[in-house]
This record gives sequence, structure tokens and C-alpha cells, in this order.
Amino acid sequence: MRPQELEPEIDAFLQRLVPGLSDQWRGASPEQIDRIETLMGRTLPRFYRWFLMRMGASMGPVQYRSLDFSADRILSPDAAGLVSGFGPRFFMIGYETDEVMPLHLFYDFDNQARDDARVSSIHSMGGPTHPQFDTFREMIAWGELCSWIKSRPQTCAGSFDGHGDDVFAQLDSALMSFGFTKPIATGSNCGLYEYRDAAVSVSATPGDPPGRYHFFHFGASNTGLVRRLLGVIANETSLEVKIKEWMPSLPDAVGLP
Repeated sequence: MRPQELEPEIDAFLQRLVPGLSDQWRGASPEQIDRIETLMGRTLPRFYRWFLMRMGASMGPVQYRSLDFSADRILSPDAAGLVSGFGPRFFMIGYETDEVMPLHLFYDFDNQARDDARVSSIHSMGGPTHPQFDTFREMIAWGELCSWIKSRPQTCAGSFDGHGDDVFAQLDSALMSFGFTKPIATGSNCGLYEYRDAAVSVSATPGDPPGRYHFFHFGASNTGLVRRLLGVIANETSLEVKIKEWMPSLPDAVGLP
């Protein structure tokens, strides 16, 4: 099966966000993918198989600054003691090359969702796990949408305080009534929304109980659109909107307009 048939939504989403990506990403070899599946000791999550087929050799412009997700790294001798060194629950998919704080990224198979699994960071010497995203798919998509948002002429960052309410049910209702769409399916700790030349990313740290605050980034072609979107959320939901910063800054903006 071709990778675009495994994960058509995120395959199209990333190629739309990152011009020329298809000319720069490179997949791992079938032999490498088989070796990783053998190391994992279970069938590869569908998204991880897609990832290896698409970006297992090079992520191109989607690559992370210091995390190495390549098949070469996962199969390398220096990663051998980490890949499955924390028992069958965890499997390393991202090797942290920063030696000062070597927090490597692992799948957590006790928390599987949507043909994928939670990603958590763990220090090379062990210790507590730090949940990052409910799925690797969400992590990759969120990162690229945030990069796109930051390239917009006007951005705004802050948080939604849901006071125990279903944050994403309310956001879905407000934003989709405005005309936003959701490019990929996400869970209760991540939301990705697109609308013409605007986008919204929302995330919260996975945990039990769920976190109270969900952090957002808005980006659009003009300030007026961002203000209108925030107004829709403030007026049509019970969420408390807290503004952290406007970029570029708006000296006269205090809270919501």
C-alpha cells in the first residue's frame, strides 16, 4: 500500500502546508521498516508505518531541531539500549541529540488511539514520563500548523480556561459555524482548525484528570479576522479567553476587543 493511502488526510495536509515537501522527504527502506517492527515486537501503528514510509530517511523541512526520528538512528548502536529499554510499554521513536537534556521521545502503548499511540519524553537515565501528545500524528500536524500560523501577518497566543467543560465540543461548534474545517481527526487534548487564510491550533498536556488550560495560537492575514474569531469564542462559548501576546504587538489591545 502506498503511504498516501495509509494516511490520506495528514499526507495531503502536510504537503499543502509545506510547499515542496514531496521533493524533500525520503522514506526508510522496506528492510529498515521490517527491522523496526521486529524490534517493537508488535504491528507498527498505522501512522508510524506511514511516517517511516514517508520520512523515515529524511523529514526535509519538517525535521525537528535536535530530535532525530530517522530509521537509521532508531536502528543505530548508540540507540540500542534505549529503543525498547523501558519494557514493552515504551518504544523510542525520537532520539534527542542534545546531550545537556537527553529527553528522548517514546511511544506509550498503554495509551493507544486512532491507529497511533501517545508520545511521551523520558530521560535517557529513566525517571518520570512526560506526556506530550495523545498521538504522534497530532504532534507532527500541530507542529507544522503552528509554523504556518507564525508566518501569518497577525498572530495571537493565549489560553482557554474551560472550567471543566468540554473545551473542544465548544470550540468545534463556534469555529465550524464560522466556516472552519478540521484537517485531521484529533482527541481531547489537541485541536487543529483551518479557514481560508487563517488557522487555529489548540493543545493541552495529556493527563488524568485532564488539564484545565488549553493553549492556542491563532494566525490570519489581518488583525480584524483574529479579533472576530476571538470574539466568536468569547461570546458563543463558556470558555474564558486569556491573551498572552499579539505578534506584531497591539499596544491598545487589552484582553478581547
